[in-house]
Amino acid sequence: MIEIHFGETSQTPLYQQIAEQIKQLIAAGRLQPGEHLPTVRQLAHFLHVNPGTVVRAYLQLEQEGMAVSRHGGGTIVSARADDPRTSVLRRGRLSNMISGNILEALSLGYSPEELEAAFSLHLARWREERKDKEKASGAQGGRTGSRNSLLIVGSNDLALNLLVSKLKHRNPEINIEVTNAGSLGGLIALREGRADLAGIHLLDEESGEYNYPYVKHVLPGVEMAIVHFTYRIQGFMFAKGNPKQIRGLEDLRRPEVTMVNRQKGSGTRVLLDFKLRESGIPPRDIKGYQHEEDTHLAVAGSIARGEADVGLGIEAAARSHGTDFLPLFRERYDLVIPVEKCRSKPVLSLLEITKSEEFRKVVTEMGGYDTSETGTTVFVS
Repeated sequence: MIEIHFGETSQTPLYQQIAEQIKQLIAAGRLQPGEHLPTVRQLAHFLHVNPGTVVRAYLQLEQEGMAVSRHGGGTIVSARADDPRTSVLRRGRLSNMISGNILEALSLGYSPEELEAAFSLHLARWREERKDKEKASGAQGGRTGSRNSLLIVGSNDLALNLLVSKLKHRNPEINIEVTNAGSLGGLIALREGRADLAGIHLLDEESGEYNYPYVKHVLPGVEMAIVHFTYRIQGFMFAKGNPKQIRGLEDLRRPEVTMVNRQKGSGTRVLLDFKLRESGIPPRDIKGYQHEEDTHLAVAGSIARGEADVGLGIEAAARSHGTDFLPLFRERYDLVIPVEKCRSKPVLSLLEITKSEEFRKVVTEMGGYDTSETGTTVFVS
């Protein structure tokens, strides 16, 4: 039986309440085209109302094109969830759901930036989990081939995900494709013409400098714009309460501690390997060192599920999965863009958002980010 609840203080007639709630079920996809609604007698008995009330509700649905009544065949849903007639209902229902939570959070003293940061983190986590399910089922996405496109390849970052979401919202006509291939993978994609922009955070061991030496080495003689995106705090993520009492790199050698690592070529992996060499800790002494994940969220998820005890990542990823976080290292995350691409509409639109005060506030609220220099640009060749 379908779920219908009457408002105790509502002045709306019962038949209209019934019709409205059935429309919401159709808009949400819980009632599909061709599906039979309960008979008048069944629904009247279930709701403890007069059969005439249900008849009036079904007549209203038929008049609005949401259902069809057939003699001897009952009443059947005729509208689809993606039908233009239901789009207004879907948006209204979503707005009501979200606005209630927003007002409650604001009344408790949370700022709009805190709300957007929390929403972005949870949405990023949901997308990550959906992507994992699609990989498991063999689902693959394809490039649309739009000329008005932006191909981003490089290191995974939640603030970058937020930037892409804002760009999509402001410019829905832009086709944006993001590939998490690690920082080195991003620079190689730029060199091979497979990307318009790369997100990187690569520490050069000899100079102690971030990103510039790698850009000059991988893309010699090519004029590039290096846009400072953010400083990030990298640290250890572990279960609530730190049950294994992990305090630093040396704890990775303990036999009862299992780590989860990032993939080769990622800036996080480069940073970890450098710090291990600096501390004289051979990877072979670390249980789980060969267990690799492609994103910070995947590392945090592995720890949250109890598959590993510790992993190196960013604070925002730890927050999204409710794990504890121990800050260890400060690093620089930059956007690398060929100068010739800087004049394109997608890149100009993206950089405009990057420099906005609103964007910087939300990124700061995500945790573990410093946006004091966000948007500053240096040109190298």
